Amino acid sequence: MENIHLGIIEDDPVIRESLETYLGAHPALQFSIVAGSVEEFLEKADKPLHRPKMDVLLLDIGLPGMSGIEGIRHIRQKFPDTDIVMLTTFEENDKIFKSLCSGACSYIAKRTPLSTIQEAIFTIHRGGSFMSPSIARKVVQHFMPKVRQEDDLLSPRQQQIVEGLVDGLSYKLIADKLSISIDTVRDHIKRIYRALEVNSKAEIIRKALDGDI
Repeated sequence: MENIHLGIIEDDPVIRESLETYLGAHPALQFSIVAGSVEEFLEKADKPLHRPKMDVLLLDIGLPGMSGIEGIRHIRQKFPDTDIVMLTTFEENDKIFKSLCSGACSYIAKRTPLSTIQEAIFTIHRGGSFMSPSIARKVVQHFMPKVRQEDDLLSPRQQQIVEGLVDGLSYKLIADKLSISIDTVRDHIKRIYRALEVNSKAEIIRKALDGDI
């Protein structure tokens, strides 16, 4: 029977104990180090005369002290062959890709059932990878060709008007700044509404601030 040595770095005691209780009940899974922070984990790793075996590490991102993403480099120095699995509430694109680029092999949302997390550990230990469906979709979408870019929908003049709206300028001030009539500004605003499928100036500003245009 295969034996998998596990590590957990999770600061929430309820989640940490839940993982320990459920995963620890499987005869093939053994815990090497359980810690509430990267610093505590590294300290425990250095205590024994012989460094503990670590096949798979479940690592949170939002930790006290060093973040999980920052900690990957330090963990890799001590456990270069360990499969690092991000188990976290964060599903933002930048955190997903920073984790994967830093050396994590899998990314699992904490809301994933414990039984699925257990299955993922076996899959990863056998050479595979695992992504929560919502995470996998984000990864796939990132690499999909962008069929429709919203900034392509706006003319350079309309982009200038959007910038004016973001800067808090009134229609009149935008018209003065661009040396066009206020009626022309209003006409462009209507076209921007249709192109972006929005119904208010606030929605245009939100899209601009979110980087969608």
